[in-house]
Amino acid sequence: MQRPTYSPERISIAIGLCVVMVSALPRYMVGGHETRQTLLLIALAFVAGAAVLQWRMLPVSARQYLPSLIKRLLAMMVLGVLIMGGWHTLFTAWISWQVFISHAATCGLLLHAVSLGWQKRET
Repeated sequence: MQRPTYSPERISIAIGLCVVMVSALPRYMVGGHETRQTLLLIALAFVAGAAVLQWRMLPVSARQYLPSLIKRLLAMMVLGVLIMGGWHTLFTAWISWQVFISHAATCGLLLHAVSLGWQKRET
């Protein structure tokens, strides 16, 4: 049986990926990496566009499930902030806030994606 191409889970992960890309922008601004910053903005536009197209192709019942996934993503982002805050407090010297928010957002997205995989296997 073939899995549907468009799902609210994939869209929530794409939204999380957009958050991660936006959170990485300050690192490139401070570091003077204009080329990487430009490439990241282009990638952000493509991922956001793909998420919008996938959202438009979702059936109405699947669209109604997306807000709860976004809340779950936000909860995982907050958990990512707590985990990375604890990690950097215990194991590293203070790094810049730009690196911290980038690490925290990445951790949150990974937690969200893994938890979605566990949820699918349990059901």
